[in-house]
Amino acid sequence: MEYRLLGRSGLKISTLTMGTMTFGGVGWAKMVGDLGTAEAKKMIDMCIDAGINLIDTANVYSSGESENIIGEVLGGKRPQGVLLATKARFGMGEGPNDSGLSRYHLIRECEASLKRLKTDVIDLYQVHEWDGQTPLEETMEALDTLIRQGKVRYVGCSNYSGWHLMKALGIANEHRYQRFVSQQIHYTLEARDAEYELLPISIDQGLGVLVWSPLAGGLLSGKHRRNQAAPEGTRQFAGWTEPPIRDENRLWNIVETLVAIGEERGVSAAQVALAWLIGRKAVTSVIIGGRTEAQFRDNIAAAELKLTDEERKRLDAVSLPPVIYPYWHQLNTASDRFGEADLELFGPHIKQ
Repeated sequence: MEYRLLGRSGLKISTLTMGTMTFGGVGWAKMVGDLGTAEAKKMIDMCIDAGINLIDTANVYSSGESENIIGEVLGGKRPQGVLLATKARFGMGEGPNDSGLSRYHLIRECEASLKRLKTDVIDLYQVHEWDGQTPLEETMEALDTLIRQGKVRYVGCSNYSGWHLMKALGIANEHRYQRFVSQQIHYTLEARDAEYELLPISIDQGLGVLVWSPLAGGLLSGKHRRNQAAPEGTRQFAGWTEPPIRDENRLWNIVETLVAIGEERGVSAAQVALAWLIGRKAVTSVIIGGRTEAQFRDNIAAAELKLTDEERKRLDAVSLPPVIYPYWHQLNTASDRFGEADLELFGPHIKQ
């Protein structure tokens, strides 16, 4: 297992992170998975034995049950070096202050997560989604307070746009609050939107990148194929609607290329999709999840798979996003002055 620095911090995390949305099975999360404590312990032990050192969850996963299960498995005896990440923002009740990124909600939810996880400190505390009603100054100050209180070691964001992210970093710098060290984003061969702004910002601003749902909710696993119904037991069969697919033909072209490369290498299509992400310059760690031991074992094996340049070109050929404005204008007129961050988007589009 390879370990990479998380952004501009001194913290090293494994290139694979364990995702735990499949723990609990309460409410909407039941479509994803419903693993209980005994099953979760097997999965956690497997991931730790493989060298994965970061476990990611959120308070909203199964209404806190995912955190409860992790706390039951690890509480009081967390192996040395194993890191915990969780998130807050979404609703945890029906009251007017039971969601959002206010100081009230963040501090209260952090303290609740600490109790459920049975730990004194959360290694990476992430704001789970944008809140357009709370001033960013309040949110960043609250996160800074949690770090200074010793309840949190590092902070990050998730699902922010480029301007949200840059505004938050600017406020942190201006007020000398602790900055985000990372962002957790959706990024796959099918959904490469992050290459327009989020990945270049990460390179420019020194942010780590954690990737959620790297197999597009299972669509890139190889189990879903063109002109075939969703297999039983999958998220799509249960009615899961993320991510949105805007070009179905493009999706199946990507899947067919993943399957072809996997067959040539003697690995699964899922491993190829994960290896593509691990090999992206801006990506720090890819969050893997599963309902079964077999799914986790298959995903873990991706950490050792290195794709060739030719295989990456084949995947680019079926997945490269169009260059939208103002980037097409920059590509046409500014390529003589591109920097490292620019090339995260433009690199594959520049003719050699």
